[in-house]
Amino acid sequence: MDSIVNESWTEIAITVETKDIDTAGNIANMVVPYGIYIEDYSDLEGEVMEIAHIDLIEEELLKADRTKGIIHVYVNPHENPIEAVSFIKERLDTQQITYDIKIADCATEDWVNNWKQYFHPMPIGKKLLIRPTWEDEYDAGGRKVLHIEPGLAFGTGSHPTTKLCLETLENYVSENSTVLDIGCGSGILSIAALLLGAKNAFGVDIDSLAVKTAIANAQENGFDETRFNVVQGNLSDKVNGKYNLVVANIVADIIMEFNKDVGRFLTDDGIYITGGIIETREDEVLYSFAQNGFEIIERFEEKGWLVFVLKKA
Repeated sequence: MDSIVNESWTEIAITVETKDIDTAGNIANMVVPYGIYIEDYSDLEGEVMEIAHIDLIEEELLKADRTKGIIHVYVNPHENPIEAVSFIKERLDTQQITYDIKIADCATEDWVNNWKQYFHPMPIGKKLLIRPTWEDEYDAGGRKVLHIEPGLAFGTGSHPTTKLCLETLENYVSENSTVLDIGCGSGILSIAALLLGAKNAFGVDIDSLAVKTAIANAQENGFDETRFNVVQGNLSDKVNGKYNLVVANIVADIIMEFNKDVGRFLTDDGIYITGGIIETREDEVLYSFAQNGFEIIERFEEKGWLVFVLKKA
């Protein structure tokens, strides 16, 4: 881990009960596809005997808590660790897993006022500039400026999957677009679509904080509830009507669940954009698309994350 420390990567340590290690580890891997490190001493003696055929174990290790394990996640210097924590918390809560999270030996609360150092004005694709509301010096260069105060909700635009979705929207949004944004987070995809000319957008998120953040961000960009409406809900349970552009930038498991329903909300010639898919889950997700009647138009990849553009087959 020396190279990671030297590059000033941020360590997130997630402590869970040993029975939840596998599930929590899978969730952590959704956030950081390039690797995690897990401490699990629940069967220390047995594993040492199996590997080394000796029963000599350091005193310090013998004192380690056998009822809990620690998952270490490392976030690179250009990404916002609070985004990763917010995402991990939401998924652990959904799985009803008890946890404690620390960032680089600090309680997560201590980071709330520090994380803004990771987020600066950022050009996306050919038409957008994402501008955090606390940054006043920026050159739009003719781009549409998306003003955003992300709070702690997942979605500043810096994560590869969000960036890919934003770049993809440029090619598919028109003045006739009606947008459904599932797992809208900070509202960044919906607001980008509106800035690119969409008629209106409807966002859904399971997290009440994300909903409040998305509404505030829409207002910051001049869009009231006549253009952007957001509700708290689980996937499509609060959705009615049909849309000609559906975006879902979540995670593979949730996307595969949503694939069963999305056809009901998509017009016959509509476009379905999905992100948040780690490349190791690609085969499962492709099977799910086919099973639910979708045909792939485009596939994009960045840093182990995938975004797909689909239409009804």
